[in-house]
Amino acid sequence: MTRLRDAIDSAAVVFADAGIDSARYDAEELAAHAAGTDRGRLTLLDAPGDDFFARYRDLVSARRSRIPLQHLIGSAAFGPVTLQVGPGVFVPRPETEALPEWALKHAAAHQLPDRPVIVDACTGSGALAIALAHGIADARVIALDDCESALRYARRNCAGTPVEVIRADATAPGLLPELDGAVDLLVSNPPYVPDGAQLDPEVAQHDPEHALFGGPDGMSVITPLAKLAARLLRPGGRFAVEHDDTTAATTVHTVRGTGYFDDVVSRTDLTGRSRFVTAVRNDRP
Repeated sequence: MTRLRDAIDSAAVVFADAGIDSARYDAEELAAHAAGTDRGRLTLLDAPGDDFFARYRDLVSARRSRIPLQHLIGSAAFGPVTLQVGPGVFVPRPETEALPEWALKHAAAHQLPDRPVIVDACTGSGALAIALAHGIADARVIALDDCESALRYARRNCAGTPVEVIRADATAPGLLPELDGAVDLLVSNPPYVPDGAQLDPEVAQHDPEHALFGGPDGMSVITPLAKLAARLLRPGGRFAVEHDDTTAATTVHTVRGTGYFDDVVSRTDLTGRSRFVTAVRNDRP
């Protein structure tokens, strides 16, 4: 096992030198993946053979070049669920977990009805939809995206869950007219990065641009989403949308400016950064 520990230590140094913040974690995750086990069980392994170290060297080399860890292992953890991810779909971030936690608190406090109708717009891998379906019993959850490569992952991840996956552009006027005034919760982690923003290589080179950029001010998708939420939500229904940490005030202004929402609140993520805005649909017809 000394050889394994030395390999992991060496990989962590390589990753740190490459500017990867999670160097030790990534080194251990890749070792676990190469060994076909969980990171917490690495110390229980029998001494691995040369074939393991060959696989591990290849993985370390790929991660050093800033290929995302999640692409190399084929999955990403999101709250209580594990999602299949890879090229062609946005990798969900831990920061986004604050949004479903907010929604689940409202459900636990009986601020959502029994068997609520939930829409996840711009679902990507299906992360929000699956987390909410997992946490809210008997919910009808509808996941929307307009990107076929993302939908392939969403359909795979949603298999065996009650989530309905639909190909649809969340910014299209008149979307889902059969649900007008009938939705209890609409959530979204849309493209919101302002054009030209500087991003880490894992994001800039590997996440789809379509899932990242939201126009010059980052609001090109959030603005029509606010209008969609105003139309679909029942009075008292709730809206939550993630945004860039530079556009909290703009997002609050946009949601409030529709005239259809009260209690418009900017909320922080797990790192304390302004990350998403929530609102309650008023009774304006």
